[in-house]
Amino acid sequence: MRSWAPNGPLTGFVYLLALLGVLAATTGLDAAGWLAGVACGAGLAALLTRALTRHSRVGLGPADSVTLARAVLACGAAALTVDSFGGQAPAAILVTLSTVALVLDGVDGRVARCTDTTSAFGARFDMEVDAFLIMVLSVYVARESGWWVLAMGLARYAFVAAGWVLPWLRGPLPPRQWARVVSAIVGVVLTVAAADILPDAVTTAMLLVALGLLVESFGRSVWGLWVLAGSPPGARTTVTSALALLLVWAALLAPDRVDDLAPSAFLRIPVEGLFFVVLVLVLPPRVARILALFGGLGLGALTILRLLDMGFHFAFDRPFHPVYDMAYAGSAVGLLGDSIGRAGALVVQIGAGLLIVALIALLPLSAVRLTRLVATHRRPSIRLLALLTAIAMVTTLSGAQLRPAGPMASTASARLAYTHATQVRDDLRDQREFVRALEQDPFRNTPDTNLLTGLRGKDVLLVFVESYGRTALELPAVESALDAGERRLQKAGFSSRSGFLTSPTFGGLSWLAHITLQSGLWVDNQPRYDHLVTLDRLTLTDAFGRAGWRTVADAPANEEGWSVAATYYHNDRVYDRRNVGYAGPRFSYASMPDQYTLAALQRLELEQPNRPPVMAEIDLVSSHTPWAPLPRLVDWSRVGDGSVFDPMPSEGESPREVWRNPDLVKAAYAESIAYSLDAVTSFVQQLRDQDLVLVVLGDHQPASIVSGEGVSHDVPVSIIAADPAVMDRAADWGWQEGLRPGAGAPVWPMDAFRDRFLTAYGPPPPSLSSSAHH
Repeated sequence: MRSWAPNGPLTGFVYLLALLGVLAATTGLDAAGWLAGVACGAGLAALLTRALTRHSRVGLGPADSVTLARAVLACGAAALTVDSFGGQAPAAILVTLSTVALVLDGVDGRVARCTDTTSAFGARFDMEVDAFLIMVLSVYVARESGWWVLAMGLARYAFVAAGWVLPWLRGPLPPRQWARVVSAIVGVVLTVAAADILPDAVTTAMLLVALGLLVESFGRSVWGLWVLAGSPPGARTTVTSALALLLVWAALLAPDRVDDLAPSAFLRIPVEGLFFVVLVLVLPPRVARILALFGGLGLGALTILRLLDMGFHFAFDRPFHPVYDMAYAGSAVGLLGDSIGRAGALVVQIGAGLLIVALIALLPLSAVRLTRLVATHRRPSIRLLALLTAIAMVTTLSGAQLRPAGPMASTASARLAYTHATQVRDDLRDQREFVRALEQDPFRNTPDTNLLTGLRGKDVLLVFVESYGRTALELPAVESALDAGERRLQKAGFSSRSGFLTSPTFGGLSWLAHITLQSGLWVDNQPRYDHLVTLDRLTLTDAFGRAGWRTVADAPANEEGWSVAATYYHNDRVYDRRNVGYAGPRFSYASMPDQYTLAALQRLELEQPNRPPVMAEIDLVSSHTPWAPLPRLVDWSRVGDGSVFDPMPSEGESPREVWRNPDLVKAAYAESIAYSLDAVTSFVQQLRDQDLVLVVLGDHQPASIVSGEGVSHDVPVSIIAADPAVMDRAADWGWQEGLRPGAGAPVWPMDAFRDRFLTAYGPPPPSLSSSAHH
């Protein structure tokens, strides 16, 4: 055979050194990248020389030379990948190298066929280069998308390693075009993921599909080898039973918090599993299988509950409540769409649905299979049961633990079932107690003339700053905003006092906090809210309306009618996304910047001639998750129709960029709260209305990714006014001077605010009334 490259391995190594030199000159390739590239090149040369010798080849054919070029490019990509761990390697160059390598993958086979030089050596060489490039790309992508992506890169090498243990896996298989197609798809998907040009949700979905195709391809190869080997006895049964055992074991031990999701969580012995084996051994086979079927269904339901607990602990710092949390499904889908886009939200919904179906279907089947296995192999099952029971007893009595999962012997599923059962009982009892609390309202029969006499003639703004929790006060950006805000207020002739309110919610569900503050009732779940809004409970908005104020709700995030504003809060006017004349861009969840929300209220209400005093509840949502991108304040005279904000979303960071790093999330949160506070205080300063009164507060703490788990539900609250008489009426609250409450500031439950506010600004005590009369 004619040699096209008599020194193929050495030539490839020289070309690689040249490529590394170019990369060093253009990207600043560091020592680690150089070392990785040289090591890959040396390994390539050694393995290629060995393969040529084994196949009695003296050189490379024309198609093999193309494959060698692909291998050199893959080694260059490996050097850039290693370099990326020490800094920010240029993704564009890595993507270019991998793209050229993928394009050449369709060339070498065609060249081999055209030159009639196809060979087993060339096919194997091509396959190994494909596998190596996928491995390199999976390492690069795994840094951002999660280390589970490495499964794609390790698949080929795991298959080879398995062949060392199971000789039948080393048998020959006829070439399959589908395997080449899957390899190409995986390479393309990883390259697109490395380019980072698609939303995270779409990229993740593509990676999952690619992983599924790879599993299917390798699974078919394993099956084909198993058949060709004459179906090694027990292999299929053993693998299926092992998978069933792993699934049930994982379902019994899966934690209910994201922070506990670690390998050590599954290195325990589930006591429920041991008890189940005992029942299978003592019950008749038919009864045991029926028990296994229903037990598997129950375990599937518990696993779904555990996953929901995990999500609720992360978002709201509490477990899932079956009685009322299903009502939030629509809101969760809407928030997901606002945060990651409708396409991404659809992918997540489909994935969640498939996961639920899989758990409900596979866990009963797995339980029944294990039941048959135990019944068929009674003696080995009894021995294994005794061994695991002894280990469980010893580790429990000795207190042996594996952090963070807890004791080696676990009753996690039993505790979960008991916890949720008692939770349902308590939630139902809580609903009955709420109905009784509704019957008690000290202000139900207060005459209209006695309501809010201490605020007559003043515009009152109740301003909710989204996610403004106690956690924010510890962040430098927020501290600076509060200090600057106090200086603005003082220049405008205003003073402030602040304390804390304990919110009924955490991380979201803002409307529960709003109605709690307004109604004076603790509303911490959707059924309470749904029941309350059908009743005639006096709210702060109602009190102002009865006392002669024009009442307004300003909810800029709303894009459709809000019936509760009219039927329960009895607002005279509701403003939302559709009717404030906004022509600017969205900022993720926020349909408009807070500055525009306040400017529109000023234009549409506060600047109107011959009007009554206005009471407005205003929701500021620029600080709503995902906290990016963020607008900037502009001069109030330039706000106009909002088009001044047009370039700002592209100038800020995207949620995809921010949410890759918890530190960036916390920084973005701080900046968003600082922006909202700046908007409020600068609004007061430029309005110059000495008869303005504001109550500014948070609705809840931010999600645990910012605030941490187990923190308080406290939110800051401030009253701001220029009239000393207004501030004097709140003197006995004990709130501290300024916008920033200290650690010793009073903490009230949020449902106490309505009664204390109405009391403070109601009729003066009789002695003061008498003195004024005389």
